[in-house]
Amino acid sequence: MINIDKTPVPQGKYLAAVRHANIVYTSGMTPRKAGKLMYTGKIKTTDTLESHRDAAELAVLNALGAAQNCLIAGERISVVLQMSVFLNAEENFTKHAKLADFASEILISFLGIKSIGTRAAIGVASLPSNAPIEITLVCKVD
Repeated sequence: MINIDKTPVPQGKYLAAVRHANIVYTSGMTPRKAGKLMYTGKIKTTDTLESHRDAAELAVLNALGAAQNCLIAGERISVVLQMSVFLNAEENFTKHAKLADFASEILISFLGIKSIGTRAAIGVASLPSNAPIEITLVCKVD
């Protein structure tokens, strides 16, 4: 699952990412390929974390791709200043941080260990199209 789609398809009237000076903000990215949601459903307390790894990785790859689409030749993302991970989880689910680690690991593999900034892992009652995860990034460009 190491392919980055630099043109994720917005599901509404918004941009996938926008740049202001040397900061890129991404919209919420769900685990989609070519606009098609690949994973759906609520994250259950009885699920193994591993069963949601691919969804987390795909969502963060979409966010990273959207951010990279805002770069010009010779630029790179140096730091993810903030990553927000929204989880469509059952009320008693408590492993938000561990599930968000899958997304952090992908960012580290592409950008390096020093690329990781702050992060929030947030449980929500629902997400668009019943996606299990949605991820936003705020990135610094060098």
